Amino acid sequence: MKIFKADLHVHTVLSPCAAIEMIPPLIVQEALSQGINLIAITDHNATANITAVQKAAVGTELTVLPGMEVQTKEEVHVLCIFDTLEQTEAWQSIVDRSLPNIENRPDFFGEQYVVDETGDFIRHEERLLLNSTDLTFEEVAKKVKELGGLFIPAHVNRKAFGLLANLGLIPENVRVEALEISRHITPQKANETYPQINGYPLIQNGDVHYIDEFLGSSHYLLEKPETCELLYAILQQNGRSLTIV
Repeated sequence: MKIFKADLHVHTVLSPCAAIEMIPPLIVQEALSQGINLIAITDHNATANITAVQKAAVGTELTVLPGMEVQTKEEVHVLCIFDTLEQTEAWQSIVDRSLPNIENRPDFFGEQYVVDETGDFIRHEERLLLNSTDLTFEEVAKKVKELGGLFIPAHVNRKAFGLLANLGLIPENVRVEALEISRHITPQKANETYPQINGYPLIQNGDVHYIDEFLGSSHYLLEKPETCELLYAILQQNGRSLTIV
């Protein structure tokens, strides 16, 4: 078993709301400087920069899991985390068919850069990524789990794009194994403030849009950095564990 200090909610310059310094080498450098050895790349409705960050991390102690922060039809943000690029590509195909074909306005929403492992420019993503897909919360849960991924509602305590603000509750017809809380609240305070989440395991990440937002408060005891192991840790099963410090 090994302790993985993790931040599973990290954006790159592909997300229009992310800072220009969120390029692969600086992401890897900053994570390692904080002792973080496990991250997930979770750009908004997009996955094109995952491979670049993974390549930037080659030869280091940092594991980079592929993921996405998808926006559901109800305007709820959900973390979708996978083990393989094949899973992620399959999920991206589903999202692409569900995302409105609206052109980005960089002057208003921000640039959407696809880059290589050094951070050099490859292309612009022309379609606006800051949009809701046509996939409902229930559909996202079903499809992500069918692909073998982790489905975790993001920053549920936030008013903007949070599950509680948008739906007011956790749908009983959707199996939710865990919930993410933002960096600005402790698990104890979250449970006190939002009784709807009592009984659900909580994870905490930085929702990193700027290079100084990495949060390494989540320590996972795992055999290996895989989604099934993360779920065991979140659920405190099979000798795995999650501690938020």
